[in-house]
Amino acid sequence: MPNLEGVYRFLLTPRWIALHVVVLLVIPAFVFLGRWQFGRFEERSANSERVTANIEAAPVPLERLATAGRQVSQDDRFRKVTVAGTYDPAHALVVRRRPQQGHNGYYVLTPLVTGDGTGVLVNRGWVPAGATADAAPEVPPPPAGQVTVTGRLRPSETEESSGIRNRPGLPPGQVLLIDAGEIGKRLPYRLVGGYVELTEQQPKPATAPEPVPAPDVGAGGGLNLAYGVQWWLFIGIAIGGWVLLIRREVADRRAKEAKGAAVTPEAETAAN
Repeated sequence: MPNLEGVYRFLLTPRWIALHVVVLLVIPAFVFLGRWQFGRFEERSANSERVTANIEAAPVPLERLATAGRQVSQDDRFRKVTVAGTYDPAHALVVRRRPQQGHNGYYVLTPLVTGDGTGVLVNRGWVPAGATADAAPEVPPPPAGQVTVTGRLRPSETEESSGIRNRPGLPPGQVLLIDAGEIGKRLPYRLVGGYVELTEQQPKPATAPEPVPAPDVGAGGGLNLAYGVQWWLFIGIAIGGWVLLIRREVADRRAKEAKGAAVTPEAETAAN
């Protein structure tokens, strides 16, 4: 009966030992990749649910979630807030490299000074780029007097969170990142450690930048779930292919042995 001393002895040859090692290495690798994708799925699903809940929640006063000098929590991203104050157009900025609906443009960033003398950056919306890279865009002025702003609360941007690399030497009044900490160094009042993405304003101005669209929450990591299942399916494919190759090799060797056994008696008869 076939055993390691017979048909299965080939499993101990260098070529097959190398195959065993490869299979034994890829299986834990696929397990790790699958678990990593499942972890990303859970993380993104939780983030999607949190952002969706924040967007759908009723607006709350800004001071309940953020104060001057304190960074906005990641858990409060896109939470709707309201804040009243007066715009400070003397320190308004535009934010470069902000495409919208396939067009190059800028975000319009204007500080809003509140009653207690602190301020918050308000992203009033988007304007198209000028005729050239150095041309200043046309920006509708903010309304004068007291206003009440409703918008989505956002943490300050960093190079890591935005994917935009900051650099010096920009034209006056332009920035690349909405970084309240850095922008606040040039202001005579303290800023909230984040900014508000305007969705509504009272009183409404005659002209205004185009609103920034609400974030695309996405599928909540659905692709990560699919990739995780895919990696674990690869484990079955690897094991199944390994077993199939062994069985095919055994079948070939048995066929050769059977053929050799059939030829031997015929050869002895011919010799006699």
